[in-house]
Formats: sequence, structure tokens, C-alpha cells
Amino acid sequence: MNAGLDKAFVIALPVVVLLGLSVARFVSTRSASATLQLLGAACLVIVVLTHVAEASGLFPVMGWGEPHSVGHYFDLTSAVLGVALLLAALLTRFGRRDTLPRRPMD
Repeated sequence: MNAGLDKAFVIALPVVVLLGLSVARFVSTRSASATLQLLGAACLVIVVLTHVAEASGLFPVMGWGEPHSVGHYFDLTSAVLGVALLLAALLTRFGRRDTLPRRPMD
């Protein structure tokens, strides 16, 4: 097997788990943070699929692995967008909660 394909499959395991958890959370809560989490996980799935396509030689016109190609920018954009959406989901989810109960003032 190709080393790039091995790396893509190793990375695919946590991304698929994240996608499954995101779908389950979205189905149960339907909140803004669940939507952002699902979109972020979907972007990371696109990153894994682009690495599989690069290692397998699928769609050579995309120029996978070349520095200034469409495939490179597609992969980079998906990765940055995925991480940004997951971070936004985390901030949205925990930003609304009060961690300590409020006490009445004496």
C-alpha cells in the first residue's frame, strides 16, 4: 500500500468518529453549535477524501500534491474551514453556559 494512503486511512478513523458524533448531536439537539460542528466535521471528511484521491492518483487534473494547484487549495481551504467551524462550535456551545451558579447579593 502507498504511504500516503496509509496516512489518509489513519487520519480517517478519528474524523469518521467525529462525524458520527456530530450527526448524533445534530439529530438530538438541532442547535447552532451542533450545526457548526457537523459542518466542520464534513469539511474534515473532505480533507481525508482529498488525501485518498491524491494517494490513489484519482482526478490527476486537480494536481494533487503540487504547491499551487486546485487540489492543494481545495485541501487547504477544507482543512482551515473545518478547524474554524469546529472551534466556532466549541465557543458557541460553551460560551452560553454559566459555569458557576449566581449567588444573590447580600
